[in-house]
Amino acid sequence: MNIYIETLGCAKNASDSEVAAGILEAAGHKIINDPGEADGIIVNTCGFINDAKKESISRIFDMTEYKKKGGILIVSGCLSQRYGEALYEEMPEVDIFLGVNDYPSLPEILNNHVQGKREKYFSIYEKGFLETGRRKRMNPSFSATVKIAEGCNNICAYCVIPSIRGPFRSKRMEDVISEALQLADDGCKELILIAQDVTAYGLDLYGELKLAALVKELCNIDGLQWIRLMYCYEDRITDELIAVMANEEKVCHYIDIPIQHASDKVLKAMNRRSTKASILDTLARLRNAIPDIHIRTTLITGFPGEENQEFEELVDFVESQKFERLGVFTYSKEEGTPAAKMKKQVREDIKNRRKDILMTKQLEIALSSNEQKIGTFLEVIVEEIEEDGSYVGRSRYDAPEIDNSVIFSSDVMCMPGDIVNVRITDAYDYDLIGRMEEDNEPAK
Repeated sequence: MNIYIETLGCAKNASDSEVAAGILEAAGHKIINDPGEADGIIVNTCGFINDAKKESISRIFDMTEYKKKGGILIVSGCLSQRYGEALYEEMPEVDIFLGVNDYPSLPEILNNHVQGKREKYFSIYEKGFLETGRRKRMNPSFSATVKIAEGCNNICAYCVIPSIRGPFRSKRMEDVISEALQLADDGCKELILIAQDVTAYGLDLYGELKLAALVKELCNIDGLQWIRLMYCYEDRITDELIAVMANEEKVCHYIDIPIQHASDKVLKAMNRRSTKASILDTLARLRNAIPDIHIRTTLITGFPGEENQEFEELVDFVESQKFERLGVFTYSKEEGTPAAKMKKQVREDIKNRRKDILMTKQLEIALSSNEQKIGTFLEVIVEEIEEDGSYVGRSRYDAPEIDNSVIFSSDVMCMPGDIVNVRITDAYDYDLIGRMEEDNEPAK
C-alpha cells in the first residue's frame, strides 16, 4: 500500500511520524510524498492549544479531498488521543482513529481493515519507553531529532500533555546511543535531543539525572558534529550539564529553556517549580561558563491572574536578559486543566496586545545580537540552494525551522548538509547575510 503521512505540530510529532513510517515500511508498505497517489493517508495531529487544534482539523478535511475510492484516511496523534471519541462521531470521513501509542499496531490494523468499516484505537500509555524499531527518515538526513523520553511529570496548570502522553518515561541510554549510531551511519551530522522535559532524562530509570552523561557518550560517535538540546527545564540544568556543554566541542552553545514567565505570582499559579530567582541564577551560570551561549526561551502572555504589574515585570525581564532567541504565545484555555477553571481570565485582545509588545521588544534585541556578529565567522550547515545560486543555512546557534537563517554566497559549490565557514557581512532582525570563506576558523 502507498501511504502518505501529513505531520502537524512539534518535533516530537515529527519523530512519531518517522517511527510510523519505519514500522510501515518494515511491513512492506511504501511511504510516498504525494497524497493524491496514496492508498492510505495518515494525518498526525497536534492537540496542544486551540490554534493547533484548528489547524489539525482543517488539514484532516483537506486530506479528505485526496482520499481515493477504497482508500483509507487515518487520524493519529495528540488531537486523536485527546478527542478521539468525539471526533469519531463528528468525522465520518475518517476511517481509523489512532492514539499516540498505537503506531506499532498499524500494520495489523491495515491488514485487517475492511472497506467501509470505521475503527478507533486509543491505547493507554506504556509503563516504559515504547521501542518501535528503526525510523524512516522523512527530513534531511544531515539533521535528526532523537526522542530520549516520552510523557511528562511536570503538571503545569495550563498543559494537557501529561493527560495525552502519560507520565515521564526515559529511553534506555544504550537504545538512545544505538539510534544515534544508526543516524550517524545514515549521514546525520546534527543530533537534536528532544522530550517533553529533556533535563529530566534518566530520573525514572536510573534514579538520577543522566542527561550530562548521555551527552558525553553521544559526543564519542564518529560523524556527529553538532549536538543540540531542546525543551530543558531550568531547575534541572545542573553544573555537570553546563560543564559538558562548555567542554565538549560537539555540543552547540545553544539551549532551549521554556521559562513561560518571570513573575513569581504567575509562575506559582502556573504550577512551575521555577522562581524568578532560580531562573536568573541558571541564566547566569550558563552565561558565565559559556560566554557565547545563545538561549532560546518561550513565554506565555495572558495567563489567568496576569495583571499589568506582572506583565510589566515580564517586559523588564525580557529587556534586561536580552534572550538571543524568544517566542511568545498567548495563553490558551484548555478544558481539563486547572488553569481553565481559574478566575481572572484575561481577555483575548489584552493577551494579543501583550504578545505584540514583547515581540516588538525582541525585534530590537534580536537585531542588536545579530549586528554583533558582523565581521565574525560562523560555522554554518547548508540547508537549501536558492535559484540565484545563493545558499540558506543555519549556524550552531540556531535550531531548524524556529530560529535564524544564514543566507550566503560562495565561489565553491556547496551541498545540503555541508558545514562551512561563513563570514557575516550584514544582519537583519532574524537573518544573517554572509560569504563563505574556506580558510577561516568558525566562531566558537
